[in-house]
Amino acid sequence: MDSALYANYLAILKHELVPALGCTEPIAIAYAAAKARQILGEFPDTIEMQLSGNIIKNVKGVTVPNSGGLKGIDVAAVLGVVGGNADKALEVLEEIRPEHIEKTKDLIEKKICSCTLAEGVSNLYIVARVIKGEHFAEVTIVDQHTNIIRIVKDDQVILSRETEEKKIDSAIDKSKLTVKDILDFADQVVVEDVKEILERQIRMNTAISQEGLDNNYGAQIGKTLMHVWGKGITTRACARAAAGSDARMGGCSMPVVINSGSGNQGMTVSLPVIAYAEEWEVSREKLYRSLVVSNLIAIHQKYYIGSLSAYCGAVSAACGAGAGITYMYGGNYQQVSLTIINTLGNIGGIVCDGAKPSCAAKIASSVDAALMAFHLSIQNKSFLPGEGIIRGDVEETIKSMGYIGRVGMRSTDTEILNIMIDRVNVDQEC
Repeated sequence: MDSALYANYLAILKHELVPALGCTEPIAIAYAAAKARQILGEFPDTIEMQLSGNIIKNVKGVTVPNSGGLKGIDVAAVLGVVGGNADKALEVLEEIRPEHIEKTKDLIEKKICSCTLAEGVSNLYIVARVIKGEHFAEVTIVDQHTNIIRIVKDDQVILSRETEEKKIDSAIDKSKLTVKDILDFADQVVVEDVKEILERQIRMNTAISQEGLDNNYGAQIGKTLMHVWGKGITTRACARAAAGSDARMGGCSMPVVINSGSGNQGMTVSLPVIAYAEEWEVSREKLYRSLVVSNLIAIHQKYYIGSLSAYCGAVSAACGAGAGITYMYGGNYQQVSLTIINTLGNIGGIVCDGAKPSCAAKIASSVDAALMAFHLSIQNKSFLPGEGIIRGDVEETIKSMGYIGRVGMRSTDTEILNIMIDRVNVDQEC
């Protein structure tokens, strides 16, 4: 592998595998609101949020971390203004105290926060506007959860990237990802180059998974699987990933290391691989290299799908985990490719109807499907080109699934949101 491609893949991992506190969409709202309040320099009288449909979809049903069990867009925005630390980005709500929660409840009752749907914008689009008397501050986030492209105070534009040409960071080019090169990188990567970020992923994601297994969060998918299905490795792989989501969607304040901008995807892509490493008693180095495969395979798929869509990210993340487990087992390029193809041919297209407790169940189902795909692939069995969305090779199959997620499910995304915000009469339409 040439040095430029090596540096690119390493930069992608460092850029993507970062800690976040709570579901990333409400956290992004809290971050935007906290930043706007910081720019305003005083506590506002009102807060106005303009959000894309996908942001609304992913905040409506999830518990805001450190909120005392509260849910909703207004909770995320008001809590960010009341006690958020904008300098901590995706850990903006880390310093929330009980008095902040009580003040947030009081301000929500007074309806100081309003929200409108922004149409015709990016899937990830947040505008937070805070107003005090005749003064206001406004922060706009687009495409990535901490990507502030515009800051305005009163009539002064403090920051604007809207008129700049998009610059491609030569150190981070996800279009260069391929399954073959990912496996080469995993074989060749210097362990010290990835040890710190992967140890953080192992430590943080394992901790929140255990929290989900030990306590009663959400629908308790992880705990239920362990109770009903026993403690075999397949169950543990599914249950650990699900339990992390149980806790995260249930408002647990513990941080996780994300993948593709998502905590659920970060846990799905890592916890099954960690479970198999323990079961097979592989070396720490082998675990690191397997996590490199799982993380980059998931990121590779999301490059085509996009950050937010009607396509459930648990599928691409579980697909990555299955690929990582196949690699750990000793599978070759062909077998890793078949694991990806078999997973996508089975569960590609599970819909995303927002972040909420049922995400844990989708994660468990997706991991289970990826493990089935793994067992098929090591016997060199797979679905064949021409069967549904399966195309001539793994790269073409990944692209076809990406096209479905990004283009084909665009109208599905709209209709899911219409149902969630009561803009359609389902009884009449049916």
